[in-house]
Amino acid sequence: MKKASFLSGLLFLCSFTILAQSLPHSTPEAEGVSSEAIIKFIEGYSADKHELHSYMLIRHGKVISEAWWKPFAADKKHSMYSVSKSWTSTAIGFAVAEKRLTVQDKVLSFFPEHADLKDKPFLADLRIQDLLTMAAGHEKEPLRSVIVFSPDWVRGFLNYPIAHKPGTKFLYNTLATYMLSAIIQKVAGMTTLDYLKPRLLDPLHISGIDWESDQKGINVGGWGIRVKTEDMAKLGLLYLNKGKFEGKQILPAAWVEEATRKHIDQEPDASADKKANGQYADWLQGYGYQFWRSRNGAFRGDGAYGQYILMMPEQDAVLIITSESQDLPDDLNQVWKNLLPAFQAKALPANPAGLKALAAFNASRQIKAPVSSLQAALPTKSYLLGTNPLDFRQFKVDSKGTLTITTKDSTQHEFKLAQGSWATGKSNLVGPYMLRAARVDLAKKAPFDYVGSYRWVDSETLEITLLYFESPHHWTITLKGDQVSVINSFEPQNEIKIPQRK
Repeated sequence: MKKASFLSGLLFLCSFTILAQSLPHSTPEAEGVSSEAIIKFIEGYSADKHELHSYMLIRHGKVISEAWWKPFAADKKHSMYSVSKSWTSTAIGFAVAEKRLTVQDKVLSFFPEHADLKDKPFLADLRIQDLLTMAAGHEKEPLRSVIVFSPDWVRGFLNYPIAHKPGTKFLYNTLATYMLSAIIQKVAGMTTLDYLKPRLLDPLHISGIDWESDQKGINVGGWGIRVKTEDMAKLGLLYLNKGKFEGKQILPAAWVEEATRKHIDQEPDASADKKANGQYADWLQGYGYQFWRSRNGAFRGDGAYGQYILMMPEQDAVLIITSESQDLPDDLNQVWKNLLPAFQAKALPANPAGLKALAAFNASRQIKAPVSSLQAALPTKSYLLGTNPLDFRQFKVDSKGTLTITTKDSTQHEFKLAQGSWATGKSNLVGPYMLRAARVDLAKKAPFDYVGSYRWVDSETLEITLLYFESPHHWTITLKGDQVSVINSFEPQNEIKIPQRK
């Protein structure tokens, strides 16, 4: 009876693992990479510039190494910022294949309700292809002026002045990708995410993801997708294998070729040396349809603060990284310096000791809680807060290990805290986020997973960390006497000092 129970438990555990991680696995050496080289590659990321959250390395279609820095986990989504653009481009590829549109179609033709804008300079010339290649012609990206203040983002984009002939000048333009998503919704009668479900997500066995939408229910396109690390890997494999997945042609090979080749130079006058060796060399290799060309024959989906799908055709490899990075060029420099030379053409001899060391290394990855200079309980104290960009109205800490944040709508949000370790919980409060002020439905995707910790910097200074581990970011809240401040981790030099109100 005990044996049967053990076997059934083991089968349950195995089935859960397969469900959570469905890609085939192999050893590094079997696929021509040494285990020691992978450890060296990950150790090359300096902790003062890079906070890694996960990585997954695939060679010859098989996962050869992967890790998540606890509390980040394989079954948790992660906000991918502009990697979302590559998913939107994929939706356009399906729409082209289904003859719902062409990349030469004029953008304004999809929005007859805004025909009164047709005489604005260059607007009538704007094509889908110009949106795809970040060549809409704007002098300045219109993103923040529209997503924060405009109730109609489509009109906000169309009404924004175009200074250059579309198709002639590269300018990174996240709202252009939003327009691609709005066009998909126009021609398909459903959101981009719903449109992708039977065409992409189901064939790739991807589920449980979500995507932010604007007030009109349009997926924001240029950011806001939340997917798991392995989901990123599956999209990378699809493009690496020219639209095939598990031997089936999911996306036309012609679209993959078109989407990932160079259509425009980011800096046409850049010297050959700057393109090869400059600090931002990987951002000067040309741009496709919402994919960046990279050095060494690679191409990538790329998101703020270090979210990557890096496809390396010459090595038959895909690398996924999720992180909070303060040095994006170094993210890729580490790949070229420490990982690229590790790819060998043939399998390497079995290396049990190296494989065991790599497994232990991967299993030990974690985000460590801040360390206190002294051990002391939380006080019980309230702070009434003045006007601040986070719209917080009160902080309250108590000796039970709880922080309560009251927001401007008088909602109270409780966070569990531990000293020297992490307390885990869920919150309905939207966490730290570069685009937190945008008019989107992110709050409807609550609750959000977080871990909370506190430490005493000194006898008068209490520091609280709230890490939202379905995002790249955390808040650091400092309470010293009557002084209150908050730091968004994506802007570590920008301390938000919050006045107290009487």
